[in-house]
Amino acid sequence: MVNKDFFAALADLERERGIGEEVFIEALSNALASAYKKQVFGETGNVEVRLNPEKNTIRFFLLRTVVEDDKEELGDGEIYLDEAQEIKKSAKVGDVLTEEFVPKDFSRIAAQTAKQVILQKIHETERDNTLSEFSDKEGELMSGLIRKVDMRNVYIELGKGQIEGVMLPQDQTPGEKYEAGNRIKVYVKRVRNGGRNAQVLVSRSAPGLVKRLFEEEVPEMKSGTIVVKAISREAGHRTKIAIASMDSRVDAVGACVGNKGARVNAVVAELGGEKIDIVLWSENPLEFIAKALSPATVISVTQLSEKSAVAVVADDKLSLAIGREGQNARLAARLTGWKIDVKSESAAAKMNLESEDPPAEE
Repeated sequence: MVNKDFFAALADLERERGIGEEVFIEALSNALASAYKKQVFGETGNVEVRLNPEKNTIRFFLLRTVVEDDKEELGDGEIYLDEAQEIKKSAKVGDVLTEEFVPKDFSRIAAQTAKQVILQKIHETERDNTLSEFSDKEGELMSGLIRKVDMRNVYIELGKGQIEGVMLPQDQTPGEKYEAGNRIKVYVKRVRNGGRNAQVLVSRSAPGLVKRLFEEEVPEMKSGTIVVKAISREAGHRTKIAIASMDSRVDAVGACVGNKGARVNAVVAELGGEKIDIVLWSENPLEFIAKALSPATVISVTQLSEKSAVAVVADDKLSLAIGREGQNARLAARLTGWKIDVKSESAAAKMNLESEDPPAEE
């Protein structure tokens, strides 16, 4: 049957939405075939729909496989040999009998099916295009609006509301409260395209969030004059960030702290008061270890074996160096990649430890 209006509408959609006509043609052919098989033929035949935009035609075919007359029960899309030979005398077992038919109630069924398919394809294509754009946002900082909070996940409208970000429990910061309607900055962790379950996974607990927040506040970091060498973080509690200056004239720590602490305080405020230790990176691993144990002052660092060292601090600074429940020492170990044993000066004296490479003076 000829339907110029139908194909003209598809051409309009292609121009307006940028969705190829062939995408609609394939989807509509399958959808119309499924609709007519179910509503007209039940399980007795397979329907094939052929759409030809060049001729503006839509043709319907019933496909059935010829089987022996003595078969007890017909399967899906089968026809007995004697019935097949009434339609086509030369038919034999195993042939696929193809009959063209004109469907009844075409306008209603076709319009309903086409509407569903077109809306679905528009949604899928727009979602895929948006996801493709967001794939470039992995590892970036974005601002969003919290849309919904359930028992486990937080759902956030990103950008101008084109797509939804999901913050899973492991990506949420302990102690932070997430409420619908609040704006929030998140780190785009991963764009996961899984068909209808496509998701943009975002995080408030990732170390990368701290790096991106500093880049917002510190122009020298954004430009690459100051680089981040390592970050270790226990979200909601403490972060250690190791930095280095690519220009000897630029004070890396001073630039990150800012005038009267303005820059680092802005980051701390965004993180809800999380403590941040800004550490100057060093090529000398023992010197780096000493700095990583900030805010404690380290007297000496002795290498025990590959990637293992003992750091010595004053007796009254031992608890500061180790931190509450070992947090400071643990974060320093993650930052440097070394196993660090922290000892008091008196304990080290009993062990007769001497520094192989004393920390350089600041």
